[in-house]
Formats: sequence, C-alpha cells, structure tokens
Amino acid sequence: MMKDVRGISALVRRAYTELPPYTQGEIRGQINNFPEGCFVALLDEDVVGYCASMQLPEPVVFADHDWDEISGNGYGSRHDPTGDWLYGYEMCVDPKVRGVRIGRRLYEERRALAEDRELTGIVFGGRMPNYKRRKRKVESPQDYLDQVLAGKIHDPVLRFQLANGFEPERILENYLPEDKASEGNAVMMVWRNPYVERDQPVKKRLPRGVEAVRVATCQLQARAVTDYDDFMGNIRYFVDVASDYEADFIVFPELFTLQLLSFEEKELSPVEAIERLSEYTPRLKADISDMAMRFNINIIAGSHPTRMDDGDIHNIAYVCLRDGSVHEQEKIHPTPNERYWWNIKGGDTIDVIQTDCGPIGVQICYDSEFPELSRRLADEGARIIFVPFCTDSRQGYLRVRYCAQARAIENQCFVVMSGNVGNLPNVGNMDIQYAQSCILTPCDFPFARDGIAAEASENVETLTISDINLADLQWARAEGTVRNLADRRFDLYRIEWDEAGEHPGKTRPRRAPLGGPGSGGG
Repeated sequence: MMKDVRGISALVRRAYTELPPYTQGEIRGQINNFPEGCFVALLDEDVVGYCASMQLPEPVVFADHDWDEISGNGYGSRHDPTGDWLYGYEMCVDPKVRGVRIGRRLYEERRALAEDRELTGIVFGGRMPNYKRRKRKVESPQDYLDQVLAGKIHDPVLRFQLANGFEPERILENYLPEDKASEGNAVMMVWRNPYVERDQPVKKRLPRGVEAVRVATCQLQARAVTDYDDFMGNIRYFVDVASDYEADFIVFPELFTLQLLSFEEKELSPVEAIERLSEYTPRLKADISDMAMRFNINIIAGSHPTRMDDGDIHNIAYVCLRDGSVHEQEKIHPTPNERYWWNIKGGDTIDVIQTDCGPIGVQICYDSEFPELSRRLADEGARIIFVPFCTDSRQGYLRVRYCAQARAIENQCFVVMSGNVGNLPNVGNMDIQYAQSCILTPCDFPFARDGIAAEASENVETLTISDINLADLQWARAEGTVRNLADRRFDLYRIEWDEAGEHPGKTRPRRAPLGGPGSGGG
C-alpha cells in the first residue's frame, strides 16, 4: 500500500478543498501503525477511495473525545492491537466517482475486518453538514439529529451512514472545529458485530510473536587513507563481515567520510574541505548503493557534509537499501561548532524510510537530543532509529547516549548508535574521538535487563551485532509494564509541524476528515 501514498495524498487534496491535505508522512504513519485497517479503492490504477481505522479499547472509544485526540493527531498512532473496537478516523471518496458505491464497499471491508478479528463493533464520528443551514429551525445538535431520524430533515452524510447499518449513539461536541457546516459537531455512529455478544468490554491478548532483525553497528577507526579506493576498501570490509553474519542493517558513524581529507597535501580550510568532499558525493552514493545490493544488506552510511545546489552546506545521512533505492536524511540541528566552522545549515524534514524490515528513522548525533524528532518518527511507525554520531569527549558522548536511551524508552523502539574512534591530526573536527557504539532497547521484561542489547568496548574499532525482535515492541506498546505511546495525553498536548516542503511560509492547520455525500466521514 505504500506505493499508493502519493495517490492517497492527491485524492485527499481533491476531496477536501477546504483544508490542506495530509502530509505523506501522516499517511505513512496511518498505514505503518495498522496496515490491516487501511483500505484503498482503485479505478484504472488511480486512487479513488481511502479509509483508515484502528483498534481501540471500549473505554477510549466511548469517552468524550475530538478527532485530533482519538487519531493521534492524524497519524493513527493510538492503534491498540488489544482493543476490541474498530475506530474509523478517515473515509475519503473522489467527488468525481461518487454514486458508484465506493464508500459502501469501503464500509464493507471495515465490517469484514471487524468480523474476522471478532471485534465488538465499529465506531466513528460522522458529520452533520446541513446543521448550520438548519440551525435556526432546531433547538440543538441533538434536536437536529432527532429530526433527521424522524425524516423531517435531510442530511446526506447521516442518511448514508444509517443506510450502511450504523446507529447514532450521541453527539460529540467540538469534535472537528474546522467543520464549519457542522459547527464542529459530529454524531458518534456505532455498528455492533452481530456475531459477537459481550456483556462487558474485553481486552484482547497479544501473542508474543517473533519478527527477528539482525543489526550491526560499526565503531570505525579514523585512519589516514591513501586515496578514495583505500577508504572504500575499509568500508567494504565491514559491510562484508556484517553480511557474512547475515545482518539486515549496518550503520556507520557521523562524518565518517572526513577520512577522505587525510590524503590531501595540506590541511584544507573548512570551505575548501566541503568543496572537496562534495566532489565525492555522487561516487560515494553510487558505490555504497552497489555495495548494499551486492552484499544484500541495508546500509546507513553515517553522514557526509555536502554543498547543496542552493549553496548551503548540509550534513546528510545516505541510506542505501538492498533493493537499490537511496534515501537521504539531513541533520536537522547542526551543533554550534558545525555552524561556526563548516557553516552547516539544518534540514527541514524528518520522515521514516520504508525498508524490507519495516519503517526506520535516522537521527544524526545532536538530533537525538531533541525528543520531538523521534516522536514524529515513532508516530510514522518507526521501530528502529539509527543514530550515527561523532563526539570528541566522554561528556559529549554521554549526552548522545543518555538521550538515545531516553528515546528508546519514551517511544518504545530500538535505537542503534555508531561512532568514530581515533584521530586524524590534519583533518578538522577529527582531532580526538570518543565512542562506545551500542544497540539500545526499551526497559521492560521482553528486553535486556539494562536496556542494552549489545555494546562495543570504548574507543576500539569493532563491529557489534545483535538480533532484535520487533514483535516485542508491539507487545510492549500494548501490554507492557508502562505504555508510553498509548498513555500520552492527546487532550493536553501535541506536536505541530510546519510542513515547509508542502505548505511553505505558513504553519499547517490541523487536518481532519470532512466527509460528504457518499463518503460518510469517519
């Protein structure tokens, strides 16, 4: 379904002209967090329908809530596999094909999912788009609903939902403030599974499955090399070893390509060094990508300072997957030294990268010290976050290490760190290095006692490898001793992103489904 993300985004843009559409990151999050709950309708290979839903426990579903709160701010990140209700938070049909029962078919898929999983039923918040026009003739939103049910008022959305077997439970006030036609109100619509009879809410148990991934982190010695091929030979060696151990990922340190400056006749100025390193960028990407395919391993190629087309210098992690694709993640927060000596600018976006082992994220060194970034990656579905780093002292290293461990705990994910050791006397930023690369876990019963799956010895070049079980994360998020992701107070706080790439120059308003005739909202 990931191949349909662009099509879904375009569909939402066509259907909801009143509001900015979802970002592609939000759509990826919806799919990653519960792929079985997302359905796409295609017509001549074009996306003409989309719906998203998640499982939630009954107390959450029937408590007072609004759309932002219940949907995890649009990412579907509140999905709870132990919940016994299916909650629909998006339903979208192309206006040009309404009337051909796309919405009805999507509802049928939802019902089939609820029946297959033996869920108690389906709930969503439905629009009442004629309410504002009829407001003077009714006493309240509840009176409006009563008159719709009595056939005295026509409401196309509510009528569509009633025709699809849903029953109104109650009015949800301030559910969607952006829905001016409904004046923010919605009707909680409920369908109860006729094949399941329950007097009391139940909590489903999540089996402790196995989804093994093998991860390697390379603690790399900074060494003088004779030329580019000598440098790549060292990198190839560790990739080869990790491949021999059948690792799925290998991660190298931040700024590991500064070794390419070691064979210059004299120490270059920061400006000269960036220009020289930028010359290697196309060749570096091509060679690492070729290596990933040849050795059948996904490579997080540390980071490489590069001058961009607009003249700015960015610190970029190139992620080369074994399927041949190459992805980039810029460092968002340059350190004061990077800004001063290299004039490095921060990037603007951070999103998950889809791999054959599921979605991952990359945070370069200092970025791991900003929890908002990892929370966005977790909302988009990341289960492993790779942190290439470059620190000169133990204090600097521990800042990254402690923050990386915090990110693993608060987002209930794995965090993999990789750093440089040794020194390059004639290369700026490589005078001294301190590192103890590691693979960190949440702190709960399925994981290592101290939250460390594996770690290297300090300041020694080595490859550290560990198996991690991604299924343990799902179990911990649903049934762990603490459930940091599920227990967030969406009614009190949220992270708002300025999506510079999609809506330049303005903060993006909250996005919420509007529904409409034939779509049904929810």
